[in-house]
Amino acid sequence: MSEARCIALLGGSFDPVHNGHLALGSYFGKLLVPDELRVIPAGQPWQKQGLQTAPAHRAEMARLAFGQMAVPVVIDEQEIRREGATYTIDTLRALRDELGPRASITLLIGADQLQQLQTWKDWRALFNYANICAASRPGFSMDAAHVAPEVAQEFARRAATPAQIRGTPAGLAYLATNLAVDISATQIRAALERGADAGALIPAGVLDYIKQHHLYGN
Repeated sequence: MSEARCIALLGGSFDPVHNGHLALGSYFGKLLVPDELRVIPAGQPWQKQGLQTAPAHRAEMARLAFGQMAVPVVIDEQEIRREGATYTIDTLRALRDELGPRASITLLIGADQLQQLQTWKDWRALFNYANICAASRPGFSMDAAHVAPEVAQEFARRAATPAQIRGTPAGLAYLATNLAVDISATQIRAALERGADAGALIPAGVLDYIKQHHLYGN
């Protein structure tokens, strides 16, 4: 019997894609060594109103940004194609149906998403379909000042090593505490709108695409 595949998932609005997204994907790419990084641009995320850029542009920016990753990358447009609000739990169910019961599916989230995890639809049920790896910032801890107690409790109860996560279909958690990235898409959009140089925050190919298509006030 062949070894089960390990699929890492990185979702986001990608409005626009920035170096923080790449750092998150690269960090866990090295840690988990997944067989595939599945990048999933959001359709209509229920907690974010008024995405500035059309789905086709956001998917293409993701394609440009993640094209040079060390692991195989697939841009998955299922949330863009889905009508109505998009919820991560629905995406994970669809991916489990697609990939089968043995695949290790791991959702990658940043510290900002971890801080809001208890507000996500059926958030505890996410662990029925996937593992969750979260990247925090230096100095970030799982105390009540940063993370909801119920989320901290779940992460502590499910804590595992990257090797265990790679070999387990779902249900485990990992917190990386040394990813020093703090980039805000809101700040990037504001910089682009006023004509400031955002080249240090955005992959070069994405910045060229933004200028070519006159996005964010360019």
